[in-house]
Amino acid sequence: MQVEINKAIQVLKQGGIILYPTDTVWGIGCDATNEEAVKKIYELKQREDSKALICLVADDRMLTKFVNKVPEAAINIIDISDKPTTIIYDDAKNLATNLVADDGTIAIRIPDDEFCYQLSRKLNTAIVSTSANISGQPTPKSFKEIAPEVLKGVDYVVNLHREKTCNKPSSIIKLSNSGIVKIIRE
Repeated sequence: MQVEINKAIQVLKQGGIILYPTDTVWGIGCDATNEEAVKKIYELKQREDSKALICLVADDRMLTKFVNKVPEAAINIIDISDKPTTIIYDDAKNLATNLVADDGTIAIRIPDDEFCYQLSRKLNTAIVSTSANISGQPTPKSFKEIAPEVLKGVDYVVNLHREKTCNKPSSIIKLSNSGIVKIIRE
């Protein structure tokens, strides 16, 4: 696993995009602070950049680098959730501007996956994580379902867990600083 982490980090540091397994589905990722790399992902997915992308961070300490105020409820949700949960936070900071939604929010998940944890921790930043498909196409459930144009469109394909069938995408909860909680996707 360390060899794959090191190869992926090398590509990410150079502004490249990777295809990698997450705790949910296969994802397309880049350094979430690199605006040009984020732009490459939007182009590959043929997706409007007005549709925000999810980021992964290693832990709640890293989360505070990218969100001005982490509501206490967020930590509780992260701790008690029994399935992968992405939280949309108000007041994103220190991220590529084309990654942050028009209202200043950002969707972030702390994955329960050793590869993703190590990758984010060793890169020491958030990593974009969007499903490995062209926008509007079905989310691939396994590596072999990933479209050839996606495979050719990334700079590196992580060579781990290719045999695994992925779970469904994460739940998404919007948690505003005013205390309003809204379930976006169960």
